[in-house]
Amino acid sequence: MVSSARRLKPRPKGLDSPLVPKLMKVGSKAQVWVYRRTNGRIASKWRIGSAFRKPVDLLLLDHRGRKSGTVYTIPLLYLADGENVVVVASQGGLPRHPQWYRNLCANPDTQVRIKSEVRPVRARTASSEERERLWRRLVELYSDFDSYQSWTDREIPVVILEPRH
Repeated sequence: MVSSARRLKPRPKGLDSPLVPKLMKVGSKAQVWVYRRTNGRIASKWRIGSAFRKPVDLLLLDHRGRKSGTVYTIPLLYLADGENVVVVASQGGLPRHPQWYRNLCANPDTQVRIKSEVRPVRARTASSEERERLWRRLVELYSDFDSYQSWTDREIPVVILEPRH
C-alpha cells in the first residue's frame, strides 16, 4: 500500500459514472477485434489522455479467469524492458486491482500479442526496486500513470511479463 500519510487527489467526477466501465468494456472489445484482424496495423496505439499528442503502443494480453477458466483478452499500454514486457495494473486509479491482474496472479502463464507476433510469457509483479526503476520510465511513456497513483491509496502494481522459452 502507498503511505496513508500521503494526501490523495480527488478523481475527476466524470470518471466515477457507472457508464464509464460499460463504455470501456465495449471499447476494449472493439479494439481487440480490430487489432487482431489487422495484425495491429489499426488499433495498436493509445491516444487518450496524455497520449493524445504522443500515442503509446498497445499489446493484447490474454488472461484466464481464476474462477471461470475463461480466457479473456484486453488491450494494454506496454513498455519494452530488454526481453521483458512491462504493463501497469492502474485501472485508472480505482481503489481495486483490475480483474486481469488478479487473474494473472492466479494463472501467470499466458501470452501477449504485439502487432502480429504472439509471445508466450509468465507474469510476475515487480519487486519494490524493480517498480521504482520502471515507474519513472512508465510515467515518461504515459504521464497519466502518476495521476492514477495520486487518486488511490493502493500501490498500483507494475507487472513484468517474462518470455517463456
